[in-house]
Amino acid sequence: MKNTFYLNISTADDLGIGLFKYSLYPCEKFLITNYSLAQILGYPSKRDIKKVKLNDLFLNFEDKQSFLKILRRDGKVKFFETLFKSKDSNPIWVAVTASRIISQDNEEYVEGIIENISSHKEMEENLSLEQDFMQGLLDNIPDIIYFKDRQNRIVKVNRFYAQGVGLKADEIVGKTDLDFFPYEQAKKMMEDDDYVIKSGQSIVGKIERTLLPDGTWNQVITTKIPMYDKVGKIIGSMGITRDMTAYANLERERLSMLINALTVLGKALEMRDPYTFSHTRHVASIAESVGRELGWNENRLLGIRLAGELHDLGKIGIPLDILNKPGKLSVLEYSFIQEHVQKCYNLIKDIEFPFPLADSIYQHHERLDGSGYPQKLIGDSILVEARILAISDVLEAMTNHRPYREALGLKKATEELRGGCGSKYDTGIVDVIFNLIDRNNGNVFWIAS
Repeated sequence: MKNTFYLNISTADDLGIGLFKYSLYPCEKFLITNYSLAQILGYPSKRDIKKVKLNDLFLNFEDKQSFLKILRRDGKVKFFETLFKSKDSNPIWVAVTASRIISQDNEEYVEGIIENISSHKEMEENLSLEQDFMQGLLDNIPDIIYFKDRQNRIVKVNRFYAQGVGLKADEIVGKTDLDFFPYEQAKKMMEDDDYVIKSGQSIVGKIERTLLPDGTWNQVITTKIPMYDKVGKIIGSMGITRDMTAYANLERERLSMLINALTVLGKALEMRDPYTFSHTRHVASIAESVGRELGWNENRLLGIRLAGELHDLGKIGIPLDILNKPGKLSVLEYSFIQEHVQKCYNLIKDIEFPFPLADSIYQHHERLDGSGYPQKLIGDSILVEARILAISDVLEAMTNHRPYREALGLKKATEELRGGCGSKYDTGIVDVIFNLIDRNNGNVFWIAS
């Protein structure tokens, strides 16, 4: 055993590892050391080390006590990291691996190795500083930031994320969106993460509403990007989510004010011409039903409904004796009627809406073959919203009573749409209308809705 220890000294010196054999009882002293141990501790020779007590090398009393406790309890210590004092009393990070040996004479020894891990600790400290700097940067960005692995498990979050879910950061790591959000909402979030990871494509500026753990809703804008390792392999995703609730509420309030103002004009139209007002409400209902069948979101549905309610607002400036004249209109009178489109457009064209309200109304008398007015637009140059309004307008006008004629009925209206399908009217929208009528047993579907 003794020879093996000596044989390893040269190898240890080559590796820069300190070797030692230390007597704990009956006397405390180094019995064997190598040159590398002297170098590690800043002593000129091995002999100088033998004058030093092992206890005196520990910079911290608590570390010494812990080291000896583990050694006596387990009989060995593995890679015990601590600070030693050099000859000049400078701190040195070392790792001690040692075994406790009791001889037949009941003498107690410690044999082991000491490695200088100062450079390793310096790298650790620098890495820790970098991590602290990065975490500090993330925590001071006023957005929710999170990192996920390929299984969509959260591996890191910033302070704003933790505040949002009401947990500490270490309580969030390892969890998924399913732990914090309703199932359907979390499922969509994780589908976005999977898309980013599998395709390598980013999702930028996606607007969505989220239900928070406290039961409140907010509106956010989210960007998700793939995360790569050093060899270019995608290892997860990073997300940045900004709360836009306050901005969205302001926009909603602004839009609500505009709609209320236009509603006042609609009320004025109702007082002046109840028939036109009833017509616009029915057109709005038809158009909204079509939009729902097409899978439109709530914002777009609001736009088409509002367009339906306001599409004849320009008639408020047309004399009633022309508007409600029984019988056929003269060319001049009909031109007055046609002006309602331009009048309404001029009224709302400078008001900003999150949907093409003014243009939808401006085009609702256009036809696919160019036979409409006022611009004689053709085909795809006509907005989808305007095509829906056009069909809704014809359907409602033909099926309801007017002061100047009796209602023509649903059969006549569907014949008109079928006859003009593909030439004047959009085929896909006409099909939706017919499906809605069929589901209502061949009757009008918009009065009840």
